[in-house]
Amino acid sequence: MQPAIAVLEFDSIAIGFRAGDAMVKRAPVEVTYAGTVHPGKYLVLVGGDVASVEESFAAGLVAGGDSVLDRIFLPSAHPEVVRYLRGMRGRVTGEALGIVETRTVAATIGAADRGLKGAEVDLVELKLADRLGGKAYCVFSGTVADVEAAVEIAVDHLEDPSTLVAQVVIPDFHDEMLANLEAATEFSARISGGRG
Repeated sequence: MQPAIAVLEFDSIAIGFRAGDAMVKRAPVEVTYAGTVHPGKYLVLVGGDVASVEESFAAGLVAGGDSVLDRIFLPSAHPEVVRYLRGMRGRVTGEALGIVETRTVAATIGAADRGLKGAEVDLVELKLADRLGGKAYCVFSGTVADVEAAVEIAVDHLEDPSTLVAQVVIPDFHDEMLANLEAATEFSARISGGRG
């Protein structure tokens, strides 16, 4: 992925396909990822140089119309966000955890980006939509003060505050819960030993 990314989230799969097509036809983006997520939403993520991504993003907004549930354009995405979008997971590195949970993928991506840019924290996890009923969340780790700052910055800069489900800061996360977080956060994976 490149420095600029944009995500559009649609409540219609068919219109999401149409908008994704308009996006890649409009500008020469470097990467395009598109597909369905629960519950029946469609996501399109594009990345590349700032001008191309911005143009593509604008075309998607027009083609998506009222079916756009949420969106984010990051002209300079934090490198950790880009890595975590590709499935990377981190480890808890500090004394506290901060979690921001939202109703949309775009809101969580924006929260993760702003939290990382605004405070000295590490990203532990970025979970998006699938098996979450369309919700998403990000987990920060660091000192209590830094995690509190990251969560506050992330939440204060949500484009649509109604997308926020919860914000939590947990000092001294218990070792038993830490083992669960670092292994897998999906209960079915934990209970079956990673087989499903």
